[in-house]
Amino acid sequence: MRLLPPPFPRRTARTPGIESSALHPADLAGEALAGLVQRPGRSILTMLGTILGIGAFVAVLGLTATAGSQIDRQFSVLKATEVSVDDKGAGQPDDPVSFPPDADAKVATLSGVVHAGLWWAPNVRNPAITSAPDVSAVAGGGSAALTVDAADPGALAAMDPTLTTGTLYNAWHQQHAEHVAVLGQAAARILGISRVDSQPAVFVNGTPYTVVGIIGDLQRHPELLLSVVIPTSTALAEYGPPVNDRAHMLIETKLGAAQLVAHQAPILLRPDNTTLFAVVAPPDPHSLRDSVTHDFNALFLLLAAICLIIGAVGIANTTLVAVLERTAEIGLRRSLGARPRHIAAQFLTESTALGTLGGLIGTSLGVAVVVGVAVERHWTAILQPWAVLPAPLIGTLVGLAAGLYPALRAAWIEPVEALRR
Repeated sequence: MRLLPPPFPRRTARTPGIESSALHPADLAGEALAGLVQRPGRSILTMLGTILGIGAFVAVLGLTATAGSQIDRQFSVLKATEVSVDDKGAGQPDDPVSFPPDADAKVATLSGVVHAGLWWAPNVRNPAITSAPDVSAVAGGGSAALTVDAADPGALAAMDPTLTTGTLYNAWHQQHAEHVAVLGQAAARILGISRVDSQPAVFVNGTPYTVVGIIGDLQRHPELLLSVVIPTSTALAEYGPPVNDRAHMLIETKLGAAQLVAHQAPILLRPDNTTLFAVVAPPDPHSLRDSVTHDFNALFLLLAAICLIIGAVGIANTTLVAVLERTAEIGLRRSLGARPRHIAAQFLTESTALGTLGGLIGTSLGVAVVVGVAVERHWTAILQPWAVLPAPLIGTLVGLAAGLYPALRAAWIEPVEALRR
């Protein structure tokens, strides 16, 4: 009776003195490095996509964080520190001003308030404003481009003025309803006044006001640069309380205090009826920054992802071409005892090394771009660790994923067919 051979060959005992082939990590790294150095131009071009992708990733996150801090700063300087309280009033003749007489002093006691004061346009219709006591000016002459505005010292300070010459009127002028005025630079130019050391005067419908200062610029309400600005106490004595254009309060706050001041001011001014006021508070700068940063990140991270995809395709294509070019080498290695996993590990290591190098170079370039832009714009560079530290690892993962198929393709090559080519 003849015995049939088993369906699968039996494992034979290992021949004494012969060890199975192995690829040590040092040899693997050496072979991968040799494969990259043999074609330096191709390796650099292959890394280019990864460099651009990782660089864009780091630069975008860094620039948006840096620009976001500048958005906070810009809005904090003006808008985020400004609160307006407008007098809606009840429309009653016996109550033309809803603000209490000591409104500025009350609001100044709130935590976070820097300056506060009232301002309005006095009831002067078609004012004749001249720099000389001309009787014809009283009858309707003067410059039609100029206006008269009333503001107490706190409101002027909250407007953040830049003086060209002279000084601003103070609390003493306000308390005694002095006939003094400050001119905006445009108004002073129209009236032909450039100096105040000789105490020049302007005439509003024949009433003289001594000019104590000329304002060159106003950060808030720059329209008053075309005005003759007088104390509110003087305006009340000369022209009565505001009727058509009711009073406004301008409050300058410290950073971060605007929202709280806007909530507390009406209660402090008129606890009996807070509905007499309309409060205009600045938008939350953090919400605005988050919105801008989110849109900015979404757009440019999409571009970074596209660059990474292009880089991955480039690595995969180059590694696959290298596999086809080195088919004979692969067959020789297989015939000398190299196993499929050794061949796959070699090509996978090469592609991973390309991705890692691209990630490191791209991260360095991205950091350099952020720092360079910040230095050029006189900003403070902000680089989040969670955005910078993982960037080389992302390059490594891209190279690993891109080289997976070419490495498996190399491992599947049969040594006999490879040696025939």
